[in-house]
Order: sequence, then structure tokens, then C-alpha cells
Amino acid sequence: MRDVHHFINGAVVAGSSGRFGDIYDPNTGEVQARVALATKGELGAAVDAALAALPAWAATNPQRRARVMFEFKRLVEANMDELAHLLSSEHGKVIADSKGDIQRGLDVVEFACGVPHLLKGDYTEGAGPGIDVYSMRQPLGVCAGITPFNFPAMIPCWMAAVAIACGNTFILKPSEKDPSVPMRLAELMLEAGAPKGVLNVVNGDKEAVDAILTHPDIKAVSFVGSSDIAHYVYSTGTAHGKRVQAMGGAKNHGVILPDANMDQVVKDIVGAAYGSAGERCMALPVAVTVGKKTGDEFVERMIEAARALKVGISTDAEAHYGPVVSAAHKAKVESYIRMGVDEGAKLLLDGRGLKLQGNEGGYFIGPTLFDDVKPSMQSYKEEIFGPVLQVIRAETLEEAAALPSNHQYGNGCAIFTSNGRAAREFAAQVNVGMVGVNVPIPVPVAYHTFGGWKRSAFGDTNQHGPEGIRFWTKIKTITQRWPEGDIGDQAFVIPTMG
Repeated sequence: MRDVHHFINGAVVAGSSGRFGDIYDPNTGEVQARVALATKGELGAAVDAALAALPAWAATNPQRRARVMFEFKRLVEANMDELAHLLSSEHGKVIADSKGDIQRGLDVVEFACGVPHLLKGDYTEGAGPGIDVYSMRQPLGVCAGITPFNFPAMIPCWMAAVAIACGNTFILKPSEKDPSVPMRLAELMLEAGAPKGVLNVVNGDKEAVDAILTHPDIKAVSFVGSSDIAHYVYSTGTAHGKRVQAMGGAKNHGVILPDANMDQVVKDIVGAAYGSAGERCMALPVAVTVGKKTGDEFVERMIEAARALKVGISTDAEAHYGPVVSAAHKAKVESYIRMGVDEGAKLLLDGRGLKLQGNEGGYFIGPTLFDDVKPSMQSYKEEIFGPVLQVIRAETLEEAAALPSNHQYGNGCAIFTSNGRAAREFAAQVNVGMVGVNVPIPVPVAYHTFGGWKRSAFGDTNQHGPEGIRFWTKIKTITQRWPEGDIGDQAFVIPTMG
């Protein structure tokens, strides 16, 4: 049995708690490894290592920190196949999806390579008589990231790469369901030239999370996960004086207007709804059709497209998606399918009970499609996070746009249309954080910023991009003058007063 421990001060450190969590192979349902669950003391040891590394790393000039990021990017690319297979073996997503997971993380690493420019401050000469004003961005100190199971490479890179490039040291607490890739990333960061203690990985459960949220030397925490836990992380962390960004759940809508290119719509939504078994916070699990003709055509064609999808094991190159991450998650998704039936939605495709020959114990769910879903249904109000697409029928664009605007989640949405004015007005008015126009999964590129609204995000600053630089740094503003000679009774005059 393989054991996954912790990575502290540049070395693998065996867990001392005696508590372990099982790491499953979602393709077979079998336990493949164990992960050590950290104590408060082990988290403290990681913080001590990060504190020891902090002064020298923060004092390293930004260009040298950027060179570490360049080398880290090269090493991850060189180890792409190994990382993708390791990721798939614990998460269940197919290899192509795992490579995409890693690549989207590398996009942010690439952005972080530009940190010398990104950290430049502002300067005003002559703000007053002989007075100049300038600002600088400085690292916060020891920072932490708590990441989810569904993107075990991308989201750690979103957090750690930007934070470390800014001069902070970092504690990563990945999901205990698939911790091996984050451990490997920490090893590669060390190999890339980051000093010991700059990036530490502490595996664990709620005990480790609470230790992060309450430790007095951790200055900032970034989190991605469910909304209830995001709210807990935000409220607990801020109550202990930390800067916190906490990204929660989602229920992203795709609005389909009658003038949309239906070939494009079906192709885009079948991938956005069912890709990676629907385990994406930016998946598109709700299609809102405008007009009866649009709805009828979309449903008819979506049935055909979803039936053509192949569900297979992670290493099957022909599979469109693999299993969900765990038995518990499979049961949860199937309970939502049952809920939708009980609430009166029309179940057109039922993915429950799917078994693959030779992998009967795997956590597979087939493509599931509901029609005539109503906004009052609980199965619509909550995040399902599986390969389930719900179709809601609307009569007008205004009715359709109100659905994502009024939903408790506000991560992202999309509109499919050939009408530029309708798309422009929708994008400006819809009450969500990220919008796609004929783009089904509107995750912004790395040099923009990622974040939702309402119960999809707690905190004022988004992930990566310029917002990420602001989150992981504090600004200092200096007002200076250099008087010469005998100034006599001349007092300092605030520039706005004279």
C-alpha cells in the first residue's frame, strides 16, 4: 500500500497522527493508497518552515523569482505525461482532461513569470513643493491555499504560483481524495530553484483546515470548494484576522436563442455539460431554451449527442469522460437524479446503474438529461456536480436571463445567439461574475481574473490575473521630501493645502 505523507521544508515528512484517509481508483472502486491526515502540530511545522524561508525569499528580487517560475513551467511540461496519468488515476478524469487541468495551471504559472512588471508601483513627482509620492507592493508573509478534488493541478497553480512569485511562502492543503499531483508539484518547485520551505504541502481533513484558518502566522487563505464550506472558511479566516478569498459552488446556465447556430450549441453544450463527468465549477448543467421550436430542436439533438458519448476508464483514449471521484459522490449525484424524477421533471436519459465490463466497481454515471425542469425544483436550485443536464423552457430572453440572475449561485453563464445587441445587453445585465458569448465554459485566460458572484464567491478579490497580484500583496505608499539648507519656521504643508 502506497502512503502519501506531507512535503515540509523541502522533504517528504511522514505523518505522525496515525490517521489516514483512503485514496481510491475511481475506475475500479479499489483503494490504491493512503494519505496521512495532519495534526495541528504538523501544520505548525510547515508554518515554521515557511517562516524561516520567508525573509530571504521576500528579499529575492522579482526577476530571480520569475526565473524559478520559468523553470517550474519547463519541468511541469517535461513531466506532463507522468503528472496526467497520476492525476487520472486518483481523480478519474480521462488523460486528455488531466492534461488540460495541468495546462490551465501552467497558463497561470506563465502569467506569474511576468511578476517583475506586475509588482511595479506608481510614482508621482512633485505632488507638493519638493514632495514625491510613490507606492510599492510587498508580500504578505506566509500564505495558504485549500484546494478541491476536481482540479488537483490547476487550482494549486492558480494560488501558489502567484503567491510565491510575489515573494510569499506557501502552505498548500490539497484535497485528500487526490493529493499525489500536488505533492509532485511541490517537488518540482524545489527542483526549479525555490528554496526549502517556500512551498509546503500538508495533507489532511477539517483538522488541518481549522489549523490553517486559526494559525496566527498565516496571513492570507485562498479556498475553492462548496459554498457552505467557502462561507465557513471565509467567516472563520477573517475572524482570525486573515485576508480570505473563498470560491464556492455554481449552477451555470446556457441561454439558447432562436437565432443560435444549433450545430454549434449542441456540440458546445454536450462537452460543457458532460465533460470531466460534470465535475467542474464552470460546467454548464442548465440549458435555457427560448421558444418552443428552439427547445424541441435542442432536446431532440441533445438526446442523440449525449447517447453518442462514450464513458470509459481514464486511460481509454476514445472515452469522452471517465468515472466520478468517489462512491459517495456517485451516490450523491444519483440521489439528485432521483430527486428530479420525484419533482416531476422529464427524465429523457438516465445514467444511473452504468457498469463497465471488467470495471464493475468503478464510479461511472452515464449522461443524464432532464427536460421541463422548473425553477421551483430543488434539483435545479442546488449544484449537482455530475454528468446531468437540465433543460428549462423559457418564452422570452428576459425570462431566460432572469434565471441565472436570480439563482443563489453566480459563477458563470453563457448565451448562444447571432444577435450582437442581445448578447451585449445580456452580458451587461446578467447577475453573474463570468459570461460567455457563444463560449460554453467562460473561464477567463490567465492574465484576466476568475471569480463568481453571490454564493459562488466570498471575499472581494478574484483568482489569478491582476486581482491575484493584489490579493497576495499589500500596498505601501511613501510620501517623501528632501529639505535643503535652513528651513527656518517653514512647516510641512500637505499638498492639497497649498
